[in-house]
Amino acid sequence: MNYTDKEKRFNRYTVTTALPYANGPLHIGHLAGVYVPADIYVRYLRLMGEDVVFIGGSDEHGVPITIKAKKEGITPQEVVDRYHGIIKKSFEDFGTSFDIYSRTSSDTHHKTASAFFKKLYEEGKFIEQSSEQYYDPEANQFLADRYITGTCPHCGNERAYGDQCEACGTSLNATDLINPKSALSGSAPILKETKHWFLPLEKYEGFMRGWILDGHKEWKANVYGQCKSWIDQGLQPRAVTRDLDWGVKVPIEGADGKVLYVWFDAPIGYISNTIELLPKTWEKYWKEKDSKLVHFIGKDNIVFHCIIFPAMLKAEGSFILPENVPANEFLNLEGDKISTSRNWAVWLHEYLEDFPGKQDVLKYVLCANAPETKDNDFTWKDFQTRNNSELVAILGNFVNRTMVLTHKYFEGKVPQRYELNDIDKSAIEEISLYPEKIGRSIENYRFREALSEMMNLARLGNKYLTECEPWKTFKTDLDRTKTALNISLQICANLAILSEPFLPFTAKKLQNMLNLEANSWTTAGKDNLLEVGHPINTPELLFERIEDAEIEAQVKKLLDTKKANEMENAVASPQKENIVFDDFAKVDIRTGTIIEAEKVAKTKKLLKLTIDTGIDKRTIVSGIAEYFEAKDIIGQQVSVLVNLAPKDLKGIESQGMILMAEDADGKLVFVSPTQKVVNGAEIR
Repeated sequence: MNYTDKEKRFNRYTVTTALPYANGPLHIGHLAGVYVPADIYVRYLRLMGEDVVFIGGSDEHGVPITIKAKKEGITPQEVVDRYHGIIKKSFEDFGTSFDIYSRTSSDTHHKTASAFFKKLYEEGKFIEQSSEQYYDPEANQFLADRYITGTCPHCGNERAYGDQCEACGTSLNATDLINPKSALSGSAPILKETKHWFLPLEKYEGFMRGWILDGHKEWKANVYGQCKSWIDQGLQPRAVTRDLDWGVKVPIEGADGKVLYVWFDAPIGYISNTIELLPKTWEKYWKEKDSKLVHFIGKDNIVFHCIIFPAMLKAEGSFILPENVPANEFLNLEGDKISTSRNWAVWLHEYLEDFPGKQDVLKYVLCANAPETKDNDFTWKDFQTRNNSELVAILGNFVNRTMVLTHKYFEGKVPQRYELNDIDKSAIEEISLYPEKIGRSIENYRFREALSEMMNLARLGNKYLTECEPWKTFKTDLDRTKTALNISLQICANLAILSEPFLPFTAKKLQNMLNLEANSWTTAGKDNLLEVGHPINTPELLFERIEDAEIEAQVKKLLDTKKANEMENAVASPQKENIVFDDFAKVDIRTGTIIEAEKVAKTKKLLKLTIDTGIDKRTIVSGIAEYFEAKDIIGQQVSVLVNLAPKDLKGIESQGMILMAEDADGKLVFVSPTQKVVNGAEIR
């Protein structure tokens, strides 16, 4: 590249992003881990004038899709059609600049993946192995791991899956489960022999050791370390087919009812999507050695993109291999792991409903807090602070002050520059350094660092403007005011270019305000981007403050989600020992209404209640004072155990017991009829 390589090695770039799974919408973890850094990288390359294709798409095969379809009573195609549309729109709304965003259910992909498999099959690159796998005789099909549930042998969780126990986190084989059951029919599955094709990864172990461990020591430590761990443990054959009716059909005889394993067909989606984009010229981006292939992924996909997919490409023989796989770690949310099943996430479509027009604010915060080297945490308070203290107070403030002063003093036209003093010269020298500093950080996949440098340019502008005080010199030294605003406007023009990879909507807005034609990265760093007399448009605020109430609403939404999850997953206390019917028949429970209530003196928990039971009006002492005010429960209909032997409580004879239940937070609630009934009605 222009800044880090003495000699330019690459004439074009193929940039891919992990294919999001089409069984749910996108959340902030997806953006932070993959799509924000990838979009920054691609936008920078384009500004540098490079030949680049940016490839994305939805991953639409595999077992979770079929499970969701069965649960909703629709077809797998209907599931992926729905979520592909939602995901694609989210990317468009956030300005992710894909050259193509396609899908693995397309005809082009099925043909490409089938041809890839068939070439390797015909060249003898696979091995065939038979094994016993679980089969549901009622459903008449083999069961994928997620279609099998049973008791975890490690923690006793009775709802463990065939691939993992979500209670203790242990990875499992389906045959490890105790009392396995089919999720399709509920019956016990049987073991039945089936044949599959495997990619013998062990044959590529020596190549991987040299290519990665010796040849790519510049890869990020988390990526290099995970690859080394896998290689050092010894690579094993990996199945490339499975028994399923949803996916790319295995294109050979004797493979009825089998599809390509989703891990095998999904990365081929990068190739098929490029073919769809460039049917005549796609090969130069995938097969010519002066093309650079870069995969942007999360850490859960490192092995697939650094070992398995390269082994597939190596086995095929005509493709280039990735030059880098800058995987990120995970982003947590308010101190807890993002979870789609628990709805513990900030969904992109919901974010834009609550914060319309603030795409760049979220992208800024996610980049500034990106999990580049370790898991990081997104909090709404940090989101507010970064917006108000950085975007508004630094970048937005500098641009607004500069443009407002230009309109106030010089009718919105760039003023003449006069003799430069030391402050001017220092600022101009610093401006010239930022394109290289920011570019070098982007090229080395240090996007947080690059963003920080871009903001440092805005800080330079604020510092320069404050030191020059053009609002003071206007009356005493007009030439100084003109010079200060000229240089400040040049900084604004540089920001309009250098912010574009990070804040594309903001950069466009700034370019429009400056009446600035689109520039390339190589023109940035100059102090004459705006000519004397150049008219600028009416200034608008680039950013606006986010108030406490907006943040409190988001935090409350998450807390409500957590509370709902706790209630849903609350573990009931163990059942008491069985009683016979004659014991139950002795219990007399009636409906009643509270007609009087008062606090029992010198106690925290006790209320003295007078209850109309339909039989009589009686006194009952109940330990509910911590949860209810006496005046608030007058008229409350309750369930009363009326034949409980009287008991003296604090000198008051209590003649029965009202029935209460405890919610997930430990709060007591009344057990009451769902509609008004006569007092004294028997509960049986």
